Amino acid sequence: MVPDRIRSILQEPLALLGLVTEDLTITPAGKRSVVRIAIDDDLSDVDPDDLRSVVAPLSLDEVADATHVISDVLDASDVTGSAPYVLEVSSPGIGRPLTHWRHWRRNVGRLVTVTHVDGSTVHGRIVEVAPDAVMLQVAEPTAGEAVVILADVRKARIDIEFARITNANLDLDQAGDALGNHSAEEDL
Repeated sequence: MVPDRIRSILQEPLALLGLVTEDLTITPAGKRSVVRIAIDDDLSDVDPDDLRSVVAPLSLDEVADATHVISDVLDASDVTGSAPYVLEVSSPGIGRPLTHWRHWRRNVGRLVTVTHVDGSTVHGRIVEVAPDAVMLQVAEPTAGEAVVILADVRKARIDIEFARITNANLDLDQAGDALGNHSAEEDL
């Protein structure tokens, strides 16, 4: 299958950039195809003992560098054949479901809504991520911390906020306003 072959030939060149292929689709578009590749940081530069620091999103320069590498690799291979294609490279974005611990780790400091396999939900700010569990700072029904076992998660999505939380303004030891209980106008 072509997507699997593309993933395979991109694995090593992207690893040299500290990136992984998050998603890959090929869609016919008239006489050509659109190859869409979502890349993400492999988090190899994050200390494995650091479970709480905020991880910066991919920059436009990192995506541009990856696009050049991907284009060169695809052009040098026969994986796409002689058919013309359009290459689109991006990061997955905030709307992607959290399905891997790496997704959770990249989102420390963000609000998340989690649906457990039993149907219960919890809403809170991600404050710590281990390989098999996540700690959330929750406000309701009772303020405090909640541990979410990743194997018990059916669905998890980041809640969009107008202000991004950073290590500088996120007090991981205080509930206070850590859940962002303020209006967007207060940020203006």
